[in-house]
Amino acid sequence: MPLAPEPITIAVVNDHPVVVAGVAKMLEGDDRISVVELDSMVTPELPVDVVLFDGYARPGGIARAVQEIAQEQPESKIVVFSWNVESPQIEEVLAVGADSYLSKALTPDELADALVRVGRGEQVIEPAPVQDELSSMNDWPGRDAGLSPRESEVVALITAGLTNDEIARSCYLSINSVKTYIRSAYRKMGVERRSQAVAWGIENGMVPRALRQV
Repeated sequence: MPLAPEPITIAVVNDHPVVVAGVAKMLEGDDRISVVELDSMVTPELPVDVVLFDGYARPGGIARAVQEIAQEQPESKIVVFSWNVESPQIEEVLAVGADSYLSKALTPDELADALVRVGRGEQVIEPAPVQDELSSMNDWPGRDAGLSPRESEVVALITAGLTNDEIARSCYLSINSVKTYIRSAYRKMGVERRSQAVAWGIENGMVPRALRQV
């Protein structure tokens, strides 16, 4: 009887620990995958087959983070996992070192299947659009307050000090879309001004935090 192949080793990376933990939870129980490292605000330390980078609320944009990971882990496949599935962003991150791009519309089984394919050498592009109202196993700061993934990401970037224009560029959104997300988020948060939104964000886990869990 042939031996089962070794599990694909995965490092999950994002600046927010709650996001990293949510992604790792999606991969629990799949024998084909071994999540060996969870990293927040640091690049992976261990050699792994695949670095799964969650694109949530990255102030400098996803492409810069991909470049940093590629420099630190040149032997690893880099997979971007994001709510943003616009073609320009996909093209940009692939051009700077990402190997594959996966939408957060994927189910846990679909995500695991895609990562196994990447670990075996395939390039996988799954850009299915994500609806804000989608019930997801992902987690994000402010979810308990009713913020959608997009609203949460916008508020996290406000908390990080970005302007509306910078948020639009970072998230590949129009400025009008950013303003719409801000208005709806403010209603749910019970705030009226940007300073109040920043204070709310700080109190509700929107500030990135360094963490490495092996």
